[in-house]
Amino acid sequence: MEVLNLTSRKKETYKVQLKYSVLWECALGIAAITNTPLIKTLEKPVEHWKEIKESLPVKLLVELDFVENKNTWKALLQLLHQRDFTDLTEFTHYIQELSMPDLTFICLPFIGNNYQQLRRNASFGEQLAMKEMMEITKENSFFPRYIEFICHANGKRLKEHLINVMTGWYEAAVRKEEEQLHAILQTDYKMKREMKDKMSAEELVEWTTGGITYSPELNVSQVLLIPQYIYRPWNIEADLENTKVFYYPIANESIIPNDRYTPNNFLVLKHKALGDEGRLRIVKLLFEQDLTLQDITEQLNMGKSTIHHHLKILRAAKLVEIIEAKYSLKRKSLEMLSKELEFYLIQ
Repeated sequence: MEVLNLTSRKKETYKVQLKYSVLWECALGIAAITNTPLIKTLEKPVEHWKEIKESLPVKLLVELDFVENKNTWKALLQLLHQRDFTDLTEFTHYIQELSMPDLTFICLPFIGNNYQQLRRNASFGEQLAMKEMMEITKENSFFPRYIEFICHANGKRLKEHLINVMTGWYEAAVRKEEEQLHAILQTDYKMKREMKDKMSAEELVEWTTGGITYSPELNVSQVLLIPQYIYRPWNIEADLENTKVFYYPIANESIIPNDRYTPNNFLVLKHKALGDEGRLRIVKLLFEQDLTLQDITEQLNMGKSTIHHHLKILRAAKLVEIIEAKYSLKRKSLEMLSKELEFYLIQ
């Protein structure tokens, strides 16, 4: 059915906010070292993480085992979003002063505006509310077990654990590099802030995250972008009230702040991907319509393995994605290319 659009109402979107802090880097480091299945996919080699673990005191290793078992890194991140903490001392004092219902409420995951009262009821110890939250989140890999743990946790022990693991990891793995980490995060934050004035909100999110297309959602009025180094190359998504959070991997050029000539990795990948006649032909085809691998092969009269190789390169450059078993051109990513190049040239 065709739709005749007679409305003058503009498409609503979200606002983008940028923040950075070494404290988020600290909490994400705790999440990384306790995520055994994922650690081998991180940019820093497995040997790096083994060396760190071998250097840690026994007391901290015990706390990290608890994190891995109970996923309390989630609680640390939730707590860090409550205000802009200036340092670790302020953060740990904040935890210490919280009432148990408030601590539980903050640590419980946000699962939607319609469930905030349910979340509050669960924080007061209502078993039915807790079970309903567990049922609603049953598709999540760890939320049900995490919700049950948070609702039943001993308040004093939970506070001690959160303070001990955050303080222990900060002292062991962050403090000696704090100045350098702060400079790197600040550099990336400033870079994204400059681009904020040159791109739409959706373009900025896609460029910052290296290719995530995040369309406006009901009840999400803000996207919060937080740079992180420890979890590269991964983006980590989270939900807060009215807010979508992306802890995004910092750009290559932020790691060496004074090198103005280091281009963004995705800028390089995009230009390399487009610097081939075969791939440009595929881009033109997909500009016209979404196609299957077989469709592209037939239209270009090229070998399927060759087409597949070209598509793999285009996907790695975040220029092409798969939607419902068809290859689709990421138009915004292509449109942003000139802005990305201009930003690199003038910075």
